[in-house]
Amino acid sequence: MIKLSRPFAALSAVMARCLTLLETRPWLLPLLFGLLSLLLGQDDNWDLRNYHLYNPFALLNGKLNVDLAPGQWQSYFNPTLDLVYYGLLRALPAPLAGFAMGALHGLNALLVLAIARRLLAHLPQAASPRLPLSLPLLLALAGCMGCAFFSQLGNSMGDNLTALSVLGALALVLRHWEALARAGGRGLALALLAGLVMGAGTGLKLTNATYALALCAALLLLPGGWWRAVSRAFVFGVGVLSGIALTAGHWFWRMWLEFGNPLYPQFNDIFRSPLAAPIGIGDTHWLPQGWTEKLLWPVIFALHPERVTEIRMRLLLWPLLYLGFIVLAVAALRAWRRPRAAGQAALPPQARFVLAFFVLAYLSWQALFSIYRYLVPLELLAPLVLWLLAHRLLAPPAARRVAGGAVLLAVLLALPTPHWGRARWSSEAFRVTVPEMAHPERSLVLTTQAPVGWYTAGFPASLAFVSISGGFPGSPLYEQRVAAMMAERSGPFYVLLTSIQQDPAEKPRAERRRQGDEADSAVRSDAAAILDRHGLRLDPASGCRVYPAYIGRNYLPYQFCAVVRK
Repeated sequence: MIKLSRPFAALSAVMARCLTLLETRPWLLPLLFGLLSLLLGQDDNWDLRNYHLYNPFALLNGKLNVDLAPGQWQSYFNPTLDLVYYGLLRALPAPLAGFAMGALHGLNALLVLAIARRLLAHLPQAASPRLPLSLPLLLALAGCMGCAFFSQLGNSMGDNLTALSVLGALALVLRHWEALARAGGRGLALALLAGLVMGAGTGLKLTNATYALALCAALLLLPGGWWRAVSRAFVFGVGVLSGIALTAGHWFWRMWLEFGNPLYPQFNDIFRSPLAAPIGIGDTHWLPQGWTEKLLWPVIFALHPERVTEIRMRLLLWPLLYLGFIVLAVAALRAWRRPRAAGQAALPPQARFVLAFFVLAYLSWQALFSIYRYLVPLELLAPLVLWLLAHRLLAPPAARRVAGGAVLLAVLLALPTPHWGRARWSSEAFRVTVPEMAHPERSLVLTTQAPVGWYTAGFPASLAFVSISGGFPGSPLYEQRVAAMMAERSGPFYVLLTSIQQDPAEKPRAERRRQGDEADSAVRSDAAAILDRHGLRLDPASGCRVYPAYIGRNYLPYQFCAVVRK
């Protein structure tokens, strides 16, 4: 026992020193997450292969009128957010870019820390010597260990990056609480600024609209009377719209001019752009079905995470939060009839405001999306919110034990966190070997699969890529556009197909080669059927050739085949 206790004591001492260092120098937190991003490896998620690399490349190279949906319908998402990741990869070696992206995501820890310090400072037991010095830090770190945030650390999916605007707006409201409550000129200016911060993130990623709505509604709960509350919320809403215009207005305007739909091809049942089918393109299969599921959704998706996410996650905190809010609602009803039980502390207005924002944001998310990775801002706040609930419902000693144990258990069960796709680092994040072309401006490459958009960033910008199958909700006019593009270019024409041939750097294996040949042949057969519907066929004289391509050290070759008219 003595031999075991010494290493544990030494480890505890080291951890205590690290926490103290982070407590006194919180600017080290982003660097810590930058290092964690390095350990996790190069990003290689499905969306990256589909459009996160293609969209900024297309924007910077003027390919909007050259290509036609090589990244499916996501080809027309606002590319402004993706410029951050793309720019880092162009400016820095891949590992340094990954570190920088992880450090940017780590700024969320600073915001949660600031929010926790402000809220816990108002609790009556915050000054107790029995509370650890680094409690706000521990709650911030626990939030960053959540599955949604940690699985996206350093990657290109955008939820972690835009969470900065959500938490930034919330922190701004809490920091200037008194001025906002007075709602004078300075208070309204701060509401406008908070709206700008929130709106900027919403414009970059429209799924953040749920948080903008929730914070706007929560501002109605600030003290100062109903007229001040309405004026604050209104000015905040103006700020949100201004922020959206700042980061997305240029793209909405361009989509309107090009396609007659600022959100093209989404909501085309309203805007009726002739190039796309008149449908809304809403991913509704994640939503809860019926009132029973809606009422019990946190419990259901904790038991069955595949209902809200494509990768396996352990989401223990959500049933605990759900239970805590139910008990809080019951306690609020009972408070009308009897005084608060001894030992229970009333939460300060700032804490009640955060709880209201949390509930409103969750309900908006559940109603509109119910896709778990869109919950990153709430996941980051979840340990802090659970702590606040426990201290409202229980006596301080019991609250510390219950909340601390629940948060620790949830974090431990969440590890190891799954990921959306990773690769080992290489100096270049993306490498695509391109076949020689005498006149790429005369040629056209067809795609029949997804995700293949990332390959296009390795080809000359003058070469046109056109999707003829792969998820875009096309219309008859879309098919006419494909034919017109082929008529405008003299050729030759090609089709780009995926391949699973073995990496030449690995030891050759006959069985692996046979499996690759069979799979590639099946891909060509599927492509041939699609080409046939467009009056095209694979050119038997030229055949197909496999070219190497890499994301990090993941080998992702592709087939490049000549195409001729039938």
